[in-house]
Amino acid sequence: MHGVMGKPPQAVTDSSVANPKIMLMLLVAMTGVAPISLYMLVPALPNLATTFGGSISIAQMTVSLYMVGIACSQMIMGPLSDRFGRRPVLLAGLGLMVAASLGCVFAESLPQLIAARFLQALGGASGMVVSRAIIRDLYARERVGAMISLVIAVMMIAQMLSPLTGGLIETAFGWRAIFYAIAAAALLTTVAIAFALPETRRGRVEGGGFRGDVGKLFTSRAFIGYVLCQVLASQIIFAFAGGGPYIVVTQMGRSSAEYGAWFATTGFAYLVGNLLCVRFAPRHSLERLIWFGLALQVTGSLLNLCWSITGFNQAPSWLFGTQMIVMVGNAFVMANSAAGAISVRPDAAGTASGAMGFLQQGIGSLVSQFGAYLGGHFASTLPLMSAIVAISVLCAATMIFIVPRGRLVVTAEMIEQAEEEESGMM
Repeated sequence: MHGVMGKPPQAVTDSSVANPKIMLMLLVAMTGVAPISLYMLVPALPNLATTFGGSISIAQMTVSLYMVGIACSQMIMGPLSDRFGRRPVLLAGLGLMVAASLGCVFAESLPQLIAARFLQALGGASGMVVSRAIIRDLYARERVGAMISLVIAVMMIAQMLSPLTGGLIETAFGWRAIFYAIAAAALLTTVAIAFALPETRRGRVEGGGFRGDVGKLFTSRAFIGYVLCQVLASQIIFAFAGGGPYIVVTQMGRSSAEYGAWFATTGFAYLVGNLLCVRFAPRHSLERLIWFGLALQVTGSLLNLCWSITGFNQAPSWLFGTQMIVMVGNAFVMANSAAGAISVRPDAAGTASGAMGFLQQGIGSLVSQFGAYLGGHFASTLPLMSAIVAISVLCAATMIFIVPRGRLVVTAEMIEQAEEEESGMM
């Protein structure tokens, strides 16, 4: 399958990118525009319900359906970027986000706003899925995990500040001003991509296409193992985020503001984990970094289970202090297992990234609800901590029982050789 102009664009090497700092800024911007837009609106939800005369639960749908839009976008934009190229899919997706953001500004009812928010996420999330594919296009397999970690680390700083930014904008100018700001950010990102981002998609093999890519990916033990490892690692975050508020506010009797402060420590730990991953990646293999992260995950979750049995976890300092260990390890596991998944077939990196993101978001919505049930229907942290231990063990089991042993694919040249042999067999 060829690109839009009829010829498959050649892969761009990182030496042909004019400025690595500009490339990093572009990757951060395209990755962060959708999640930052999600959190910017959260402080304005009560005002939305008041403005449109609806309940807070209906206003909450501007967030929940936004997450559905992100999940759907993963499965749509990834394969499209493999077929037509990274640039046109990014430009179209972010263009849709700009238009949908303006639709949010002029919405006259909550249903209109909810629909516009869904389209906003559908377009904006193109940056999330395509950015991982671009990283795989530009960098060798051993550097992919470090680059993903670096992008996430820089993006998280902005993401942690986004609720504060949204609250300040809403207080000073009203909630509609938030969407003007989102539209401006999406437009600036689109213009920057149009002028500064080269096409990075490598040439397509004959007989490719969505069905061919999916068939080859999901018959690969390595791909399935890495994806399951990454998706299960992300479920630790969803489970803890779902049950954490009920544990801290209901069981411990603390304020929601105190919960927010404690929860920020886990985000900080995740940020530290990504920075450490960037530092260690040049000297260690992708698999070794995953195993290091898995060891931290299992150790931290087992410690939290012990604190639950002994009763120490009724204090936030014990609960979140140990969870920080889990989150440092989680950063290692998620970045490097994602790198492994999208490196199985580099010419289908977009499809691989999309499938991984879709599973992560789709399963995450269910696990978050399950975590909320465990945190809200019991008088102890033990059920939620037991679930997190189980997820951590399952995550490690994917590396033990599914991902093939040995590092047979260690260079870009060997990956390309394996692809040529496989395409010849097909």
